[in-house]
Amino acid sequence: MSRVGSLPIDVPQGVDVHIEDSNVTVKGPRGTLARNLHPDMTIRIDDSRILVERPSDGKTHRSLHGLTRTLVANMVEGVTNGYQKTLQVVGVGYRAQMSGNTLTLQVGYSHPVEITPKPGIEFEVGQEVNTRMPFIIVRGIDKEIVGQQAAEIRKVRPPEPYKGKGIKYSTEVIRRKAGKAGKAAAK
Repeated sequence: MSRVGSLPIDVPQGVDVHIEDSNVTVKGPRGTLARNLHPDMTIRIDDSRILVERPSDGKTHRSLHGLTRTLVANMVEGVTNGYQKTLQVVGVGYRAQMSGNTLTLQVGYSHPVEITPKPGIEFEVGQEVNTRMPFIIVRGIDKEIVGQQAAEIRKVRPPEPYKGKGIKYSTEVIRRKAGKAGKAAAK
Protein backbone atom coordinates (compact mmCIF):
# COMPACT_ATOMS: atom_id res chain seq x y z
CA MET A 1 0.00 0.00 0.00
CA SER A 2 1.28 3.48 -0.83
CA ARG A 3 2.45 5.39 2.22
CA VAL A 4 1.46 8.74 0.73
CA GLY A 5 -1.66 7.62 -1.11
CA SER A 6 -3.24 5.87 1.85
CA LEU A 7 -3.05 8.93 4.13
CA PRO A 8 -6.39 10.71 4.53
CA ILE A 9 -6.63 14.43 3.72
CA ASP A 10 -8.28 16.49 6.47
CA VAL A 11 -10.70 19.10 5.13
CA PRO A 12 -10.50 22.27 7.29
CA GLN A 13 -13.52 24.30 8.37
CA GLY A 14 -14.75 26.62 5.60
CA VAL A 15 -13.48 24.47 2.73
CA ASP A 16 -16.03 22.88 0.40
CA VAL A 17 -15.01 19.85 -1.69
CA HIS A 18 -17.16 18.66 -4.59
CA ILE A 19 -16.30 15.39 -6.36
CA GLU A 20 -17.99 14.38 -9.60
CA ASP A 21 -16.47 11.33 -11.32
CA SER A 22 -12.80 12.28 -11.74
CA ASN A 23 -13.35 16.04 -11.44
CA VAL A 24 -12.49 17.56 -8.06
CA THR A 25 -13.45 21.14 -7.15
CA VAL A 26 -12.17 22.68 -3.92
CA LYS A 27 -13.60 26.00 -2.74
CA GLY A 28 -12.12 27.88 0.20
CA PRO A 29 -11.48 31.32 1.66
CA ARG A 30 -8.73 32.16 -0.88
CA GLY A 31 -10.52 30.97 -4.02
CA THR A 32 -11.57 27.95 -6.04
CA LEU A 33 -9.44 25.27 -7.70
CA ALA A 34 -10.69 22.55 -10.05
CA ARG A 35 -8.78 19.64 -11.49
CA ASN A 36 -9.56 16.65 -13.66
CA LEU A 37 -7.75 13.63 -12.18
CA HIS A 38 -7.11 10.15 -13.57
CA PRO A 39 -10.41 8.24 -13.92
CA ASP A 40 -8.97 5.00 -12.43
CA MET A 41 -8.50 6.55 -8.98
CA THR A 42 -11.47 6.56 -6.60
CA ILE A 43 -11.84 9.74 -4.54
CA ARG A 44 -14.45 9.91 -1.80
CA ILE A 45 -15.31 12.05 1.22
CA ASP A 46 -15.76 10.33 4.58
CA ASP A 47 -16.39 12.40 7.76
CA SER A 48 -14.62 15.61 6.58
CA ARG A 49 -11.72 13.58 5.24
CA ILE A 50 -10.84 12.86 1.63
CA LEU A 51 -9.71 9.33 0.83
CA VAL A 52 -8.00 8.23 -2.38
CA GLU A 53 -8.17 4.54 -3.33
CA ARG A 54 -6.70 2.57 -6.20
CA PRO A 55 -8.32 -0.35 -8.01
CA SER A 56 -5.28 -2.67 -8.17
CA ASP A 57 -1.63 -3.05 -7.17
CA GLY A 58 -0.36 -2.57 -10.71
CA LYS A 59 2.64 -0.31 -11.23
CA THR A 60 0.68 2.52 -12.88
CA HIS A 61 -2.05 2.45 -10.23
CA ARG A 62 0.54 2.50 -7.44
CA SER A 63 2.24 5.55 -8.92
CA LEU A 64 -1.06 7.33 -9.59
CA HIS A 65 -2.24 6.67 -6.02
CA GLY A 66 0.36 8.89 -4.34
CA LEU A 67 0.22 11.48 -7.11
CA THR A 68 -3.56 11.86 -6.94
CA ARG A 69 -3.54 12.18 -3.15
CA THR A 70 -0.80 14.82 -3.30
CA LEU A 71 -2.59 16.85 -5.99
CA VAL A 72 -5.82 16.92 -3.96
CA ALA A 73 -3.92 17.79 -0.75
CA ASN A 74 -2.17 20.67 -2.58
CA MET A 75 -5.55 21.97 -3.74
CA VAL A 76 -6.92 21.94 -0.17
CA GLU A 77 -3.76 23.62 1.17
CA GLY A 78 -3.85 26.23 -1.60
CA VAL A 79 -7.41 27.41 -0.98
CA THR A 80 -6.81 27.58 2.79
CA ASN A 81 -3.30 29.05 3.19
CA GLY A 82 -1.98 29.63 -0.32
CA TYR A 83 1.59 29.17 -1.55
CA GLN A 84 4.51 31.52 -1.91
CA LYS A 85 8.08 31.42 -3.21
CA THR A 86 10.73 33.98 -2.30
CA LEU A 87 13.49 34.98 -4.71
CA GLN A 88 16.53 37.15 -3.95
CA VAL A 89 18.11 39.54 -6.45
CA VAL A 90 21.88 39.50 -5.87
CA GLY A 91 24.23 41.92 -7.65
CA VAL A 92 25.45 45.50 -7.57
CA GLY A 93 22.90 47.70 -9.33
CA TYR A 94 20.37 44.87 -9.70
CA ARG A 95 16.87 46.09 -8.88
CA ALA A 96 13.31 44.82 -8.82
CA GLN A 97 10.27 47.09 -8.68
CA MET A 98 6.55 46.98 -9.28
CA SER A 99 4.82 49.18 -11.84
CA GLY A 100 1.11 48.46 -11.51
CA ASN A 101 0.90 44.68 -11.31
CA THR A 102 3.91 44.21 -13.63
CA LEU A 103 7.31 43.27 -12.20
CA THR A 104 10.22 45.25 -13.68
CA LEU A 105 13.71 43.79 -13.29
CA GLN A 106 17.01 45.56 -13.95
CA VAL A 107 19.59 42.80 -13.81
CA GLY A 108 22.55 43.85 -15.95
CA TYR A 109 20.93 43.92 -19.37
CA SER A 110 20.78 47.05 -21.53
CA HIS A 111 17.01 47.11 -21.04
CA PRO A 112 14.64 46.45 -18.13
CA VAL A 113 12.82 43.11 -18.21
CA GLU A 114 9.08 43.25 -17.54
CA ILE A 115 7.13 40.23 -16.30
CA THR A 116 3.34 40.18 -16.12
CA PRO A 117 1.86 37.76 -13.60
CA LYS A 118 -0.15 34.74 -14.69
CA PRO A 119 -3.83 34.70 -13.66
CA GLY A 120 -4.14 34.07 -9.91
CA ILE A 121 -0.55 35.18 -9.17
CA GLU A 122 0.56 38.32 -7.36
CA PHE A 123 4.03 39.74 -6.80
CA GLU A 124 5.47 41.61 -3.84
CA VAL A 125 8.83 43.39 -3.91
CA GLY A 126 10.84 44.53 -0.91
CA GLN A 127 14.34 44.93 0.49
CA GLU A 128 16.04 43.04 3.29
CA VAL A 129 16.81 45.40 6.16
CA ASN A 130 20.43 44.42 6.91
CA THR A 131 21.79 43.74 3.41
CA ARG A 132 19.45 46.02 1.42
CA MET A 133 19.20 43.13 -1.05
CA PRO A 134 15.95 43.20 -3.09
CA PHE A 135 13.62 40.23 -2.85
CA ILE A 136 10.55 39.13 -4.79
CA ILE A 137 7.65 37.13 -3.32
CA VAL A 138 5.43 35.18 -5.71
CA ARG A 139 2.03 34.29 -4.17
CA GLY A 140 -0.95 32.27 -5.35
CA ILE A 141 -3.30 29.38 -4.54
CA ASP A 142 -2.10 26.91 -7.19
CA LYS A 143 1.26 25.39 -6.20
CA GLU A 144 2.09 24.43 -9.76
CA ILE A 145 1.57 27.92 -11.19
CA VAL A 146 3.44 29.61 -8.30
CA GLY A 147 6.46 27.37 -8.91
CA GLN A 148 6.33 27.92 -12.68
CA GLN A 149 6.13 31.71 -12.31
CA ALA A 150 9.05 31.74 -9.84
CA ALA A 151 11.11 29.59 -12.23
CA GLU A 152 10.40 32.00 -15.11
CA ILE A 153 11.57 34.96 -12.99
CA ARG A 154 14.75 33.09 -12.00
CA LYS A 155 15.39 32.22 -15.66
CA VAL A 156 15.76 35.94 -16.53
CA ARG A 157 19.21 35.95 -14.84
CA PRO A 158 20.18 32.64 -13.17
CA PRO A 159 22.89 32.91 -10.49
CA GLU A 160 26.44 32.48 -11.75
CA PRO A 161 29.04 30.49 -9.78
CA TYR A 162 31.89 33.04 -9.61
CA LYS A 163 30.39 36.04 -7.83
CA GLY A 164 26.93 34.62 -7.14
CA LYS A 165 25.16 37.41 -9.06
CA GLY A 166 21.68 36.76 -10.39
CA ILE A 167 18.19 35.83 -9.21
CA LYS A 168 18.04 32.87 -6.84
CA TYR A 169 15.54 31.19 -4.56
CA SER A 170 15.92 32.25 -0.93
CA THR A 171 16.67 28.66 0.11
CA GLU A 172 19.04 27.97 -2.80
CA VAL A 173 22.74 27.49 -2.08
CA ILE A 174 25.07 28.44 -4.93
CA ARG A 175 28.25 26.39 -5.23
CA ARG A 176 31.00 28.92 -5.79
CA LYS A 177 34.01 28.39 -8.05
CA ALA A 178 37.47 29.88 -7.71
CA GLY A 179 38.29 32.35 -10.45
CA LYS A 180 41.58 32.78 -12.31
CA ALA A 181 43.38 34.03 -9.19
CA GLY A 182 42.22 31.04 -7.14
CA LYS A 183 43.48 28.59 -9.75
CA ALA A 184 46.90 30.27 -9.94
CA ALA A 185 47.30 30.20 -6.13
CA ALA A 186 46.46 26.50 -6.00
CA LYS A 187 49.46 25.56 -8.23
